[in-house]
Amino acid sequence: MFAIPERAAVMSRTLIDVLQHAAQVDHRGYTFLDNDLTPHEWSFERMAREADRRAQYFLSLGHQPGDRIAMIIPEGEDFVLNFFGAIRAGLVPVPMYPPLALGRIDSYLDSAARILRSAGTRALITTKQIAPILWSLVARVEGLDDLLLTDTIRDHDETVTGDSLRNVVVRPEDPCFLQFTSGSTSDPKGVVVTHANLVANARAIMVDGLKSDSEVDRGVTWLPLYHDMGLIGFVVAPLTDQVPVVFIPTLAFVKRPAVWMDTVDKYRGTITFAPNFAMGLAAKRASDAKLAKIDLSCLRVVGCGAEPINPSTMRKFCETFAKAGFNQNALMPAYGMAEATLAVSFDALDRPFTTVRIDRDRYESDRVAEVLEDSTQAGQLELVACGRTFPHHEVAIVDTDGRPLPDGEVGEIVFKGPSVTAGYFQNDEATAKLLRGGWLHTGDLGFIVDGDLYVSGRQKDLIILNGRNYYPQAIEWEVEQLEGVRKGNVVAFSVRGDSTEELVIAAETKTEDRAALATAIFARLKSTVGVRVRDVKLVGPGELPKTSSGKLQRRKTKILYQQSTLGAEGNRTLGSTSTRVALAKHVTFGALIRLQRSITKPARRVFGSARRA
Repeated sequence: MFAIPERAAVMSRTLIDVLQHAAQVDHRGYTFLDNDLTPHEWSFERMAREADRRAQYFLSLGHQPGDRIAMIIPEGEDFVLNFFGAIRAGLVPVPMYPPLALGRIDSYLDSAARILRSAGTRALITTKQIAPILWSLVARVEGLDDLLLTDTIRDHDETVTGDSLRNVVVRPEDPCFLQFTSGSTSDPKGVVVTHANLVANARAIMVDGLKSDSEVDRGVTWLPLYHDMGLIGFVVAPLTDQVPVVFIPTLAFVKRPAVWMDTVDKYRGTITFAPNFAMGLAAKRASDAKLAKIDLSCLRVVGCGAEPINPSTMRKFCETFAKAGFNQNALMPAYGMAEATLAVSFDALDRPFTTVRIDRDRYESDRVAEVLEDSTQAGQLELVACGRTFPHHEVAIVDTDGRPLPDGEVGEIVFKGPSVTAGYFQNDEATAKLLRGGWLHTGDLGFIVDGDLYVSGRQKDLIILNGRNYYPQAIEWEVEQLEGVRKGNVVAFSVRGDSTEELVIAAETKTEDRAALATAIFARLKSTVGVRVRDVKLVGPGELPKTSSGKLQRRKTKILYQQSTLGAEGNRTLGSTSTRVALAKHVTFGALIRLQRSITKPARRVFGSARRA
């Protein structure tokens, strides 16, 4: 058992308090690996001083506490230091994902402009490599009058008085940053994450969930920092307990998944997290020769969250990395969402992950999770337990009228506690739908068995065929079992037929005989799920639409299918075919900049240290 020392989170009421406590620690900190995996070390004490310096610079430019400041910064080191600098100045950062693909610059700029308008941002921090792509946003977004470059902020050596920081007053209930969910496009909604939310959720993660020990633990992550699991899970939460973290560039993992566990081995990491797809990818690419060279016995927590968790993927991960000393008890399924700050529930430490097998017919027709004792019985649906919530928080299952449901009945997951955010920024209507009766309504379906929470899908993604509710992930997982289908790259949805809704399957494949694979999909779903498929649309790798964090977009897939454009344009991601995971291919910006220059006016813009002329 790990000892629990006195926690900075207990004494802290805001993230500024957390920074000030961290300033007392100079023997631990964050390690940022560059693209060559060369480490850049920052002690917590040095990082706090640098946050003060950058905060003073921001205030010297005329920015006021409460102003929103957007951040489009791929590199982890500059992202973290500017994020904390902005918060130290009382500003409200708005993390945003960088441009990801060659073919959709206009679409990216439209989406970015909507987010910037929704947040009411006054300034945008970016790099000199990306700036030529983003300059038009200054003219398109009213009130956005600063384009700040990370190089200028980093190298600024003008002496600025510290008096300005003494005048920064931040309360626990004040917004700390705005988290725009990865699917935010036509109607972006920024989740208001307050300082109190962050302190509460960080304590839930580090103390109650992970039982961390700063003298023993070390985090390792490749997750993008503009996403809540990367930012809160590995930047904010560890700082509250001064747990050191090693940051791998996201693109390094995308190009070579083995770098994840290589880094865990090299730095003796004890805590890491990833989505389901990444765990499947890591296991798939792990060779026996590589496994023989690394030692993963140091890992005590490998969390899995951010998307539906496939029990087959979890078992494959455990079986594969057991060859390198991985203890399967370290695997920790989790559940969370941005509107809950981050974490809602963690599975228990020091036990194998748990699954339940329920009767598929009863689940789909009666919305009841009837547990099956016979693992060989036909018509099963297997789901992974996401554990329990934390002290001072509550999770419940409710029906469509908001009435609590007993264990074993399926309904909407609702959440209550200090981690629940204040709602959506300047959007009272959406906030009223989100927060009702004192509970956060997640929009997720699930049930509770033996005290454990099981997440079974999204209300809006339910597929209703002939009056029965079908869980899309269960259908997708069946399709993934077929040879030739790219795991984690299947979307099931329904479209209106002549008399009822009908099922469509879209999947990525590399196989040349698509007709045979489509026939196999028709047959498998008829025999395993008992459904008739109207159509199977097979596309190449990287051609299903995904969010900035790599999640499949069911609604957009359906729209593209109905427009007969699914797979027509492709996802023209950066890098080789082997790296076409729609996640953070944003470090290689040279091609993007050359493309932008080729389609814009020859006249070049000059970017200064602050305002655009």
